[in-house]
Amino acid sequence: MLRPRRRGMASVNAEVRDGIVPAAGSLAKTHDEGPPVSGANYRLVALIIASALFMEFVDATVLATALPTMARDFGVRPQEMSVALTSYLLALAIFIPASGMIADRFGSRTVFRTAILLFVLGSLACGQSLSLEMMVISRFLQGIGGAMMIPVGRLVLLRSVAKQDMVNAMSWLLVPALIGPIIGPPLGGLIVTYLDWRWIFYINLPMGILGFYLVGRFIANIREDDPGRFDTPGFVLSGLSLGCLLFGFEMVSRPGEGATASVLILIGLATGLFYILHARRRENKGESAILDLSLMRDDTFRLSVIAGSITRITQGAQPFLLPLMMQVGFGFSAARSGTITVATAIGSLAMKSFAPRVLRRFGFRRALIWNGVIATAGYAICGLFNPSWPVWTMFCVLALSGFFMSFQFTAYNTIAYDGIDKKQMSRATAFYSTFQQLMLSLGICVAAMALHLAMQAGGHEAPTLTDFSIAFWVVTTLSLTATFWNLRFAPDAGSEISGHAPAEDDEARKEAA
Repeated sequence: MLRPRRRGMASVNAEVRDGIVPAAGSLAKTHDEGPPVSGANYRLVALIIASALFMEFVDATVLATALPTMARDFGVRPQEMSVALTSYLLALAIFIPASGMIADRFGSRTVFRTAILLFVLGSLACGQSLSLEMMVISRFLQGIGGAMMIPVGRLVLLRSVAKQDMVNAMSWLLVPALIGPIIGPPLGGLIVTYLDWRWIFYINLPMGILGFYLVGRFIANIREDDPGRFDTPGFVLSGLSLGCLLFGFEMVSRPGEGATASVLILIGLATGLFYILHARRRENKGESAILDLSLMRDDTFRLSVIAGSITRITQGAQPFLLPLMMQVGFGFSAARSGTITVATAIGSLAMKSFAPRVLRRFGFRRALIWNGVIATAGYAICGLFNPSWPVWTMFCVLALSGFFMSFQFTAYNTIAYDGIDKKQMSRATAFYSTFQQLMLSLGICVAAMALHLAMQAGGHEAPTLTDFSIAFWVVTTLSLTATFWNLRFAPDAGSEISGHAPAEDDEARKEAA
């Protein structure tokens, strides 16, 4: 089995983010020691946090199924709805690094309740949206709440539960994270088909209001005595850079927005350069920047970030392209589309018990190389889908693709922290989480851009099956280049975690010869 050394909550939180739709990230700064003895209500605390996670996961997976219907109501092309997904993920990428510092300063209960409130208000605003522009702003507000809700929930759990009770508490926390993506697509399809898409957001209201009350009733307001100085310049620079780059790439796919997109991308690159200079200055002073670039000096962490980021382009594009292709390209109803796309979540869930045995047998390097090719090829097959394919065939392809891709991210999320010291763990999880959200957002942008360019090349007003196929193959080709970085992992990388001994492979080859 995978041993928990260096893994713990950081890796688990990363695993529940990768999958169909990401949740929020880890803390920028926490203490990983819990109390000597858990409180009497620690299961209830875990359940409250799990409910927030469930609400966030269901909301995100439900929305992907509803995009074509929302596009018709807003009077825009379906591919333009990508900005509604991007704006949420962008808010996560911007505010995840700051969430831990904010909780340390103002208290975990105060920030957790505020996060739930922002998520509920964002949901209400989404349900009342009359235009795409209003939806984008509302989703960004939701994203701010989501960026703080789960990271601060992790802090609450770590500080409320003793180590000996952590496994029990985690079982309450992880089940909603795994169930949410499974029920999300069919639930979204049923709502869109038989009700109004606005109910997708209204269903968050009662759960959010109940959570707001329970947090105030059962969770203590723990804060740091000396939270340290908040890296305001770093927060502003990193936020500007991420925001301008993502919305610049998103606007490239919009007709007549090329000049604006170019300006945004240039601003994003410039502010990103300024952030790098700022981070180095803080490092020279012995202070930590909001995103610690010095972590990239660790070979295993750096390779996991780079290869995982490239692979996440496909993972971000998939929940955007699949529902559009099935509803716009195939003419399927939202309900039928949702019952098919749920296959990826089922495949992801089925993988969890296999990962430890596979990694122990083959090691991280070989597993990442070959499984990465298989997982990417599985999503490339989606580009061959057409209405004549039997539903069960498409379901099986998606389930297998979800299975292999989930394994890939489990491996990346585990090996990333192999060489990270415990005192750097919180900064490493914040850095890693931010890049997860950034690349998932970029995947949506790349998919929308590829779809738009394919339509332009073919002279199509609406996307055809060929256009969707090209978009799938563009994102999977980009993700396939992660193989180059996977080859650079050391043969014994993560061997202490997996239990795999590279020397055994050499002996086996000698015996076979």
